[in-house]
Amino acid sequence: MTQERTLIVLRHAKSDWSGGEADIDRTLNPRGLSQAPEAGSWLAEHFPSIDLAIVSPAARARATWALASAELSHSPEARIDDRAYAASVNDLLQIVRELPDELENVILVAHNPGLEDLVYLLTGESVTLSTSAVAVLGVPGTWAELDASIAVLKTSGRASTVGLD
Repeated sequence: MTQERTLIVLRHAKSDWSGGEADIDRTLNPRGLSQAPEAGSWLAEHFPSIDLAIVSPAARARATWALASAELSHSPEARIDDRAYAASVNDLLQIVRELPDELENVILVAHNPGLEDLVYLLTGESVTLSTSAVAVLGVPGTWAELDASIAVLKTSGRASTVGLD
């Protein structure tokens, strides 16, 4: 029997639109700087063992993960994946399908609308992922077998308001 895996999706924290930098270079604004550690505290409470973080190369996604992972007692390897920036649902699905089967708990730190589309594709449930929000999906079978409507949405929302059963 194959064990269930967990895919955690984390939308980057609130970014700063005040400068004239390229989209990929936008960093976090003051609200984002406080949101990301809150998400990390929630992760530390509910997922003390994360095997891998896949992070978009965007400055706001990298900063979100740096602040969130600082709250964990053990920060997992972070893999920057260029495909996760401005990714379509198919791009994100491909990233996840390529994961090694020995990984049980993986977090994907990226952007909308791709993350919301991925959750919908995998679970059939529509979620709203505001900045710094998480969705937790139970994944039966292997990562490579991941397909439409086979995952289970365990929870979604902002770290300050979301719980797990």
